[in-house]
Amino acid sequence: MKEGIHPDKYRTVVFKDISNDYMFLCRSCAPSQETVKWEDGNEYPLVKLDISHTSHPFYTGKMMLVDTAGRVDKFNKRYARHKK
Repeated sequence: MKEGIHPDKYRTVVFKDISNDYMFLCRSCAPSQETVKWEDGNEYPLVKLDISHTSHPFYTGKMMLVDTAGRVDKFNKRYARHKK
């Protein structure tokens, strides 16, 4: 590995998946302004995640349907006059 490009100030932080409220403790250098009290009674910095292994379709095997057809139809209707 190259010297001087990797951070050296790792600390224990809590990562929280905001889609299903799953939290796990890990070492990271990710910045955080919030803190949370963990199961061991200590307070750790909190890093919020949009998706983790507990909510990602690849790991869970469940696909979440996102309604993009409604958005496309709305866009086409709004800008139909500019196509002509």
